Amino acid sequence: MMETVLEHPLAGPAQTGPPQTGRAVPVQAPQMSQATVWLVAVRDQRDKDAFGALFDYFAPRLKGFIMRSGTGAAQAEEIVQDVMLTVWRKAEMFDPHRAQASAWIYQIARNRQIDIIRKESRPIPDELAQDPEAEPDASQILAFDQEAEQLKTALDLLQPDQKEMIEKAYLGDLTHQEISVQTGLPLGTVKSRIRLGLNRLRRELKGLR
Repeated sequence: MMETVLEHPLAGPAQTGPPQTGRAVPVQAPQMSQATVWLVAVRDQRDKDAFGALFDYFAPRLKGFIMRSGTGAAQAEEIVQDVMLTVWRKAEMFDPHRAQASAWIYQIARNRQIDIIRKESRPIPDELAQDPEAEPDASQILAFDQEAEQLKTALDLLQPDQKEMIEKAYLGDLTHQEISVQTGLPLGTVKSRIRLGLNRLRRELKGLR
């Protein structure tokens, strides 16, 4: 997998395949995305299966979105957990006639990021410095989803040992020394595999784009 698997707080282990709910949810209207259908089911039925599907879909995307502003992986995961709990608790405030689920959820994530950055007295990144009531640019969300898919495809093309090292270093937020201790490999081997993997990853991403 490309992303660290985050466990949503209202259900068991994350699903390994495409998100599926265990009970019927409202019929999808033409103008509603699947994520919006799930969120409406959470709002109207407190449907934990629909929430699990939402979590499995948005958690890795939100983590990447948050990390792009300079937040570390561990803190990004905490923010994701907080954002998704807010989605569960405040689902009754969601209005599908005003926004799709993705815009509503990304706005919660953006507001949470801004709150944390202000508490830490850090400058707010340009991509977050906008009207807190404004909805996220749908084209930015789509672009990020496309980048995530490209990265996943490129990672799958790496040799297994290189892929493992890169995932541990950049998705697991481990230092080279921590990877060496965890895997039992010499530090030089860890660094070499990461370097070779990154070089090939750059070539593969360039080709995909």
